[in-house]
Amino acid sequence: MPQQGNPEVVPPEGGRRIWVLGELYTFKVTGEESGGSFALWETFVNPGSGPPPHIHHGESEAFYVLSGEFEFVAGNRTLRGGPGSLFHAPKGTIHTFRNVSDSSGKTLTIVAPAGFERFFFEFGEPATTAQGPPSIAPQNSERLVTVARKYGCEILMPSH
Repeated sequence: MPQQGNPEVVPPEGGRRIWVLGELYTFKVTGEESGGSFALWETFVNPGSGPPPHIHHGESEAFYVLSGEFEFVAGNRTLRGGPGSLFHAPKGTIHTFRNVSDSSGKTLTIVAPAGFERFFFEFGEPATTAQGPPSIAPQNSERLVTVARKYGCEILMPSH
């Protein structure tokens, strides 16, 4: 298991920034920094956007809403939450969320134990302050499913 780092403060602009399917993820704590116990990231979510339904087989996931209004779906339950709301998806639960606001929303996401953040590092593209989101290529759906599976996450893509 990785060694825990020294205590630190991550400033608002700090953290590793990654573009994933047009969304900006900023990783505030990774498994390397927490000794594998958890990972935490901030996500700017575009209006109407969110991940496809998925199942984490190795970790629980929680979303804390910082701004915007979100719809969370887990199993047969649909819940809404705005700033200050927390949605928890225990390991093995089918879940997804969507920003139902007219503007960008922001969440903090935590996974425990850590490890799933490596999916984003492999699948996404590093973000720089000089660029906007990269274009979303059609082949990303197949690659998304493949890379997620490598990290114990089952993506449930809609059938057409």
